[in-house]
Amino acid sequence: MASRLCLFGLLMLSISLVLASDQSPLQDFCVADTKGQVSLNGFTCKDPKLVEANDFFFSGLHLAGNTSNAVGSRVTPVTVTQLPGLNTLGISIVRIDYAPWGINPPHTHPRATEILTVIDGSLEVGFVTSNPENRLITKVLQKGDVFVFPVGLIHFQRNGGYGNTVAIAALSSQNPGVITIANALFGSKPDIAGDILVKAFQLDKNVVTYLQSKF
Repeated sequence: MASRLCLFGLLMLSISLVLASDQSPLQDFCVADTKGQVSLNGFTCKDPKLVEANDFFFSGLHLAGNTSNAVGSRVTPVTVTQLPGLNTLGISIVRIDYAPWGINPPHTHPRATEILTVIDGSLEVGFVTSNPENRLITKVLQKGDVFVFPVGLIHFQRNGGYGNTVAIAALSSQNPGVITIANALFGSKPDIAGDILVKAFQLDKNVVTYLQSKF
């Protein structure tokens, strides 16, 4: 009986691990039909007879992103939306450009672990572990260094130098998603009730109102 319970527990664990990431493909490829009308978890497949090389191709990561914005960074994504051939393959990539002292604000990827490589410049990176510890794990990276952000955890990057920095990051989902913490909490539509944010952040109501106006 004990062995059966142990086997059942291992089976449940393996199922939970499988469901924690994108599903494995059951065929050579499933190029996304981004204009398809069928709603499902992902995209329907384009007719394989109509698939061509450009379905697996993206050009543009050699181009610098425009960092003239409030945070001083720009993400150029290559997910299934930009590259239909990624559909069902469980992977995507982004380029991130940082102006001097620019940041990629605290955010999470709800469906992906991220592994980042600094291509040029230097970069301060970090993530925060889950409750109750909320431990900050941070490091300064140089050109060629690699750092990983575990799936779902809040993380950030900052260019602490006086030159531009470029990084390339791979993510373990065709559609990793991104939740920028400040935007989500202070820029939701409709607004989150002010008294909720006042209590959550222990701020004066006027400060919360001001922050909501900024986002």
